[in-house]
Amino acid sequence: MIRLDKFLSEMSGWTRSEVKKIVRTGSVNVDGNEVKKPETKIDEKLSIVSVDGRQIKYNKYEYYMLNKPKGFVSATTDREYKTVVDIISSSEKKDLFPVGRLDIDTEGLLLITNDGELAHRLLAPKNHVEKTYYVEVSGILDDVDVDAVEKGLDIGEEKNTIPAKMEILKTDIQNNISSCYLTIHEGKFHQVKRMMKKLGKTVTYLKRVSMGSLILDSKLKKGNYRKLTEQEIIELKNN
Repeated sequence: MIRLDKFLSEMSGWTRSEVKKIVRTGSVNVDGNEVKKPETKIDEKLSIVSVDGRQIKYNKYEYYMLNKPKGFVSATTDREYKTVVDIISSSEKKDLFPVGRLDIDTEGLLLITNDGELAHRLLAPKNHVEKTYYVEVSGILDDVDVDAVEKGLDIGEEKNTIPAKMEILKTDIQNNISSCYLTIHEGKFHQVKRMMKKLGKTVTYLKRVSMGSLILDSKLKKGNYRKLTEQEIIELKNN
């Protein structure tokens, strides 16, 4: 059993104070009966809850796409820095966590969820889930670098990196800078930066743009997030 206001807040994205106001207006029905007390206990799995005639369904798991900004750590708690979970203000669930990690100075796509099974599948090395990054470096990328990345690089681990794919987007010889898309199938510590260092380049900007089937929404501004669509969830689970 769960309080009605807690249920509505978790399933709709409204704050608890917003929910209380909505409930007290008589807009909420539970199993066909009008309910005006936010503290009313309901069975989150069996009770039929509606607001202004629109049913609010129970979902055990939450899935958010976050466009991570710099300055946030990919963790649930941290004594020094704000975490990516702190950004998700619409949920009162305490069990959300980031799937994988992006460095504090890295931006872009990060999946926030409480679905441990999906997270495990996406992160398990044996599943080789693709992660694509937009990378800017100091130094000139060329076909020799592309070939080296495709063969695997020695970045100081027991084994070379799994063959990856690099698409050079731009080179500026005068300013000695380049940009590319880099797609990897692993998640080693500082892997992209270490790969570029092995190529004699230094990463100046790094942004993840996709993970498996999930592509960063181009309309999502840095520091913003949204719930995944049903189709995005289905495709992710089929990765």
